[in-house]
Amino acid sequence: MNIATHIQKLRESLPSRVRVVAVSKFHPVDQIREAYDAGQRLFGESRVQELVTKQQELPADIEWHFIGNLQRNKVKQIAPFVTLIHSLDSERLMREIEKQGAVNERVIRCLLQIHIAEEETKSGFTPEECRRFLKEGSWRDCSHLQIAGMMGMATYTEDREQVRREFRQLRNLFEESKVKYFADDPAFRELSMGMSGDYSIALEEGSTLIRLGTLIFGER
Repeated sequence: MNIATHIQKLRESLPSRVRVVAVSKFHPVDQIREAYDAGQRLFGESRVQELVTKQQELPADIEWHFIGNLQRNKVKQIAPFVTLIHSLDSERLMREIEKQGAVNERVIRCLLQIHIAEEETKSGFTPEECRRFLKEGSWRDCSHLQIAGMMGMATYTEDREQVRREFRQLRNLFEESKVKYFADDPAFRELSMGMSGDYSIALEEGSTLIRLGTLIFGER
């Protein structure tokens, strides 16, 4: 089955509220172009240099999502064009994104990355750190950065109920934060959770963005 067929099958099976980020990291430009020709417009990359190179070679209307851990000294390379950063996980990173947004005279949309998994390798704010960050309010001073929602990755496990509990915890935090801080902000609407192995659970728990690589491009 080819990439276009995979995309079409996904499109037919997903609710209209859900968008797919095609995880194109490590995949060559010709495969990304094949997905693009099939109508896919959102692509996710996790390495800054790879993203910059691909952005220069591919159509200008692609929405590039940065889905990896973002080092502050790399923000300036993607600030001119990135559509959404999924991994805002500290005030220091927020300040740098705001700075580079100002330099490029644009507002950079970001998701707060929340650590919900029982794995130390995953990063992000803990739910309590996120509550503190939002309450302290320094994000309100950023006119070139927009908090557009939250992202989290569940534990890599066969225990589907654990995965569901983690996604539900993130959804509850998202809804709590929406009421407290973003009730009048329609931009705060994205809940990015779910990958190729667990996206069906994420959809049931309210995800609006799912990040799929293998299901679109196949095994690397």
